[in-house]
Amino acid sequence: MSTQRPTPVSLIQVAGLPIGDEALAAEVSSGLEQVEELLRREVHSDYRFVADTSLHLIEAGGKRFRPLLTLLAAQLAGGTSSDVVVAATSVELVHLATLYHDDVMDEAVMRRGAQSANARWDNTVAILTGDYLFAHASRLVSQLGPDAVRIIAETFAELVTGQMRETRGARGDDPVGHYMAVIAEKTGSLIATAGRFGAMFAGAAPEHVEALRRFGEIIGTAFQVSDDIIDIASPSGDSGKTPGTDLREGVATLPVLYALADDGPDADRLRALGVGEKEITDDAVVAEALDILRASDGLARARTALDEQADAARAELAGLPAGPARDALAALLDYTVDRVG
Repeated sequence: MSTQRPTPVSLIQVAGLPIGDEALAAEVSSGLEQVEELLRREVHSDYRFVADTSLHLIEAGGKRFRPLLTLLAAQLAGGTSSDVVVAATSVELVHLATLYHDDVMDEAVMRRGAQSANARWDNTVAILTGDYLFAHASRLVSQLGPDAVRIIAETFAELVTGQMRETRGARGDDPVGHYMAVIAEKTGSLIATAGRFGAMFAGAAPEHVEALRRFGEIIGTAFQVSDDIIDIASPSGDSGKTPGTDLREGVATLPVLYALADDGPDADRLRALGVGEKEITDDAVVAEALDILRASDGLARARTALDEQADAARAELAGLPAGPARDALAALLDYTVDRVG
């Protein structure tokens, strides 16, 4: 007697995330469309130049990772509402504002495949555009009540603290602990607010709101650690990012910090090459450093740290209501972890 195989679930791609539930995919897609519309309406200005500079990165695209998390979190409770859309849009505006400022500090010339605002215009225009987006994010959040205003203000403070911490450096502190604090504040804090806002404005239970806040912070730091690993471990072209980009910029990422903490000739050689301490422009030096790092315990330890973060995030999801929304959040986590290969 033949056994009938189960029909495979048809996955629908929403902002790059595969979702198996058709109704959920449709509602999240609709929510993202509303976010896009509100983004464009919100940055409108009678002064055309301000509108043009503000739309520059919006029109360049992006993953819309933070609004996606906000909308998925809302699906665990009351679903998408006008408040949820406002919350998702405000979080994305904050993120976009930080990109304008980051590009100035990093002297970047490209962003999302387009010329950065500071390169297209100048640093002053890029900084003022970021400020303009921060202002409009604050205006939007004011529609959501005093608690939301307090939360976004605290998030602003964490973002700035993370940037200041990174700019000043470890200064004798534990380098790994310092680095994890930086990425928790610079990346994790806003993603935590995205999850928190989605649950809050969909009427989720307080314990679920807090779980989604913690999930957001963990997945935000995990995403950065996975980026660190990809920058070293990925063969050229596989990830869409040139391997060794962080090395060239003099950034000491988590695998580098772990590798430098080891005793032995490999760590000595990395230090001699200036890895994690200065910009490296010589292709041969970058290639040598990548070879050392790929064979090092530093890369393995970074992968272990990523796995531990994934386990912590799964523990937060375990306490949330079962269903398609929780499954989609788990898929978002899996994407973050699995992208390292």
